Amino acid sequence: MAVVKAFGKSSEDAKKREMERLAALEQLDLLDTPRDDGFDRIVRLIKQIFTVDIGLVTLIDAHRQWYKACSGLSNEEVPREDTFCRYVVDYEEAMVVQDATKDQRFAQHPAVTGENHVRFYAGVPLNTKDGHVVGTVCAIDRTPRSFSAKDLGILQELAGAAMDRIELMQSAATDSLTDALTRRAFKQEADQLISLALRHQHNLSCIVLDIDHFKSVNDTHGHAAGDQVLRTVAATCRANLRAGDIFGRLGGEEFCVVLPHIDREGALAAAEKIRAAIASKPVRGDYGALNVTASFGIASLSIVSKDIETLIAQADAAMYHAKNRGRNQCIAWNAIRTDHATGARRRVLKAGSIVFNDRRSTIDCTIKSLGEDSAGLSVSNSAGIPAEFMLAIKGEGFETMCRVIAQDRQNIEVAFRV
Repeated sequence: MAVVKAFGKSSEDAKKREMERLAALEQLDLLDTPRDDGFDRIVRLIKQIFTVDIGLVTLIDAHRQWYKACSGLSNEEVPREDTFCRYVVDYEEAMVVQDATKDQRFAQHPAVTGENHVRFYAGVPLNTKDGHVVGTVCAIDRTPRSFSAKDLGILQELAGAAMDRIELMQSAATDSLTDALTRRAFKQEADQLISLALRHQHNLSCIVLDIDHFKSVNDTHGHAAGDQVLRTVAATCRANLRAGDIFGRLGGEEFCVVLPHIDREGALAAAEKIRAAIASKPVRGDYGALNVTASFGIASLSIVSKDIETLIAQADAAMYHAKNRGRNQCIAWNAIRTDHATGARRRVLKAGSIVFNDRRSTIDCTIKSLGEDSAGLSVSNSAGIPAEFMLAIKGEGFETMCRVIAQDRQNIEVAFRV
């Protein structure tokens, strides 16, 4: 494998290096975060400086390349195994391909032979201060071209600017589009509320909501319409919360609420109030009126759910179940949990494999949360994954049989079989 050649070390050393890389990426907590003007500016500069069709700033986890910023391509992520950039991550160095049709690694690549018509590629590592490659910064064109040492130096400077932006974002408290707390700030405040709840033995609940069919809004009406939907939903949520509740934006169209002094039944009532308010308020603009709905999951503090990561993982699972059941509804974690899916979870970012069909079929995944009896997984596409399978953690010798308890297109919640 390329990663072994890159380091000149054993396969075990390569696995350890990958685990450390994923840990560094987890620490940044940037995957699936909202669009950012600073990164959008960098990809526009890439296109203007090099006169290319496509500019990218990406993050790469165990199974996919996710575009933090992208100009010139329509998709938001691609499977890691299908990317040019995996070579940059594996070798931890820049890569330039002047004509992909003449490079045996890429001549038959779908991005080259398909509608994207990629011919030129230049990618440089996105390095943390500790030297871990968490992603790439790329200039891509649909015409073969040369790329000088000076050009490569400029692209590396832009990668440095992207990393500076990442470090600056670590201290940001508010999402600029919706005025919700950022994911990092939200979790910090939630931890404080949970500590108080545990110390004084009072109730606390968590609501996760995800806007239904949001991608189709962006695809059909453009990002300006999508931004207006996000602002409207966020404003509706805040209007229906108490002063002591906290409200954050976890991802592109996913929000979270922590409700101190509220038990599960109270949280369900609060979620239903917000759900009805969102559904009753069309979003209006030049595109007309858009009817917007959201799906809700609820989890409450308990003997096993004592931290925000576990509460979010449980509320997420309930929210995915709500989407499975038709969307625009509220479901509590206790309504879907089983005897084997009630334990605490910790947030992780690990490389995993979904193994089925008598070990003849394997799908790469990223393990996002992990407990003694359950896990949350991310995949490129959950279609075709059976209700039961073997989950393996790469490099750790861990394997266990799982059954799916909730899922959407790219997320799967599983309980371990005992």
